[in-house]
Amino acid sequence: MKVKIPEQGGICQSLQGRDKNRYYLIAAVSADGTVLVTDGNFKKLAAPKKKNLKHLRLLPEKAESIAAKLAEGKQVFDTEIYSALKNYNNPKPAESGEI
Repeated sequence: MKVKIPEQGGICQSLQGRDKNRYYLIAAVSADGTVLVTDGNFKKLAAPKKKNLKHLRLLPEKAESIAAKLAEGKQVFDTEIYSALKNYNNPKPAESGEI
């Protein structure tokens, strides 16, 4: 299933730029075809990165709890975002059977 419409709290992957292959959480969606993304580590929620939609691959997954907080205007901590993206940005290495 391919996602075409970005939504707040959605997870995306960068396809272009210095941050290629890094996963982000969408903090805000602009009407001009750009989104503000954050990863809770290098790009904090206080200073999100502006990315063009054509440079992103939108994933079908969404951080529901963070999206609800952002929509209600409640405070979201960078550690929450980092924890939600930990499995994407820091995948566990494949276990080998060798000793």
